[in-house]
Amino acid sequence: MQVLDWNAIPKEQLSARLTRQAIHTERMTVARIFLAAGCVVPEHSHHNEQVSTIESGRLKFIFPGEEHIVGAGQTICIPPHVPHSAEALEDCMAVDLFTPPREDWIRGDDAYLRK
Repeated sequence: MQVLDWNAIPKEQLSARLTRQAIHTERMTVARIFLAAGCVVPEHSHHNEQVSTIESGRLKFIFPGEEHIVGAGQTICIPPHVPHSAEALEDCMAVDLFTPPREDWIRGDDAYLRK
């Protein structure tokens, strides 16, 4: 068993409008993502299943042929390999769960986020 405190997890500034905290376990990654209004996460896909819960603000997720605006208290589930992007409609904080763990984040191979 392990108890972790988000206040002790370092914040990683990926761009002027995007900050992340991440916890990696053997089978998943849990992240808190902070997006300032206007932040755009470019289109990407990954082999990880993703579950994103918006804790505050509103985030627009864009998929081929459809968009979903997800607000505080709502969750969106993104299957593996589905191309998607996101735009913060207002300042927001999301809690993202990924399985398996985000190896690209662990390696620092996530340049699409660092623009």
